[in-house]
Amino acid sequence: MKLATYQDSSRDGQLVVVSRDLSQAHYATGIASRLQQVLDDWSFLAPQLADLSAELNAGRARHAFPFEPARCLAPLPRAFQWAEVQTGAQAATRATPPLVQGAGDALLGPYDALRLPGDDLDIDFEAGLAVIAGDLRQGATPAQALDAVRLVMLSSSAVLRQPAEAERAAGLAPMRSRPGTAFSPVAATPDELDGAWQDGRVQLTLQCSLNGRRLGLCEAGAGMAWHFGELLAYLAGTRHVRAGSIVGSGALDGVDAARGQASIAARRAAEVAATGQPVTGYLRFGDAVRVEMKNRAGHSVFGAIDQEIAPLA
Repeated sequence: MKLATYQDSSRDGQLVVVSRDLSQAHYATGIASRLQQVLDDWSFLAPQLADLSAELNAGRARHAFPFEPARCLAPLPRAFQWAEVQTGAQAATRATPPLVQGAGDALLGPYDALRLPGDDLDIDFEAGLAVIAGDLRQGATPAQALDAVRLVMLSSSAVLRQPAEAERAAGLAPMRSRPGTAFSPVAATPDELDGAWQDGRVQLTLQCSLNGRRLGLCEAGAGMAWHFGELLAYLAGTRHVRAGSIVGSGALDGVDAARGQASIAARRAAEVAATGQPVTGYLRFGDAVRVEMKNRAGHSVFGAIDQEIAPLA
């Protein structure tokens, strides 16, 4: 099944079930009003949502309506925990995943602008995938952790490269350099990926563009040094992981530089390697980033993240 959260007057929005082709939706009223409710009681509520999803896909849901991605918040607008892989030149050579904690209190929707006080901070993005987990006990194995994966979605984390460099130089963890993460309008259960979910990786192409021009066609499976089971198991190494925790892959820059990248930093590094000089500039006000993933039939799986960089309102 595919789930989304529509904007309403609350911070947590209204849960909707979305059809497989992303054309129709149906409020989950009567089952659950918020996604966190479902995650807290997955074994009881998820089958009911799956039944509604089946009715919606068969065209039998009486109160279905056209799905509007622009009305979506992040699938889980507030998360008890949000952590992702910190990517970089040495990340893939490490023995353990370089997971860093992010801000889960106000996750961005797919069309929310990234608002900043200035555009002279070397603004970048890191496009990838994320999973929402159910409860996972301390010390769980990677195989056990995979069983706790409830939903999969796209992510695009903003990274301010200038503050990030200052934080690194001071020996500080990323904080002010990571102002927010946007998520796709839809989160899908792994079975919705038509066999592309394999051993904790999604074997599909991540499509990234900047101002309408292609930046990268990155193979998501090959781009992950650690699969999601390994990431979740690492997170659960010394503590329990509670339902509603989100873990991200970091930038899925892939292994084929000729097909592009999922971050500007990686594009600039490829340009330096090829010509000795970076060409692509960092993001400025008015720039727009688009991130999407399509299945083997060419249909969008999660909908797209379409984010503009904008000044503070």
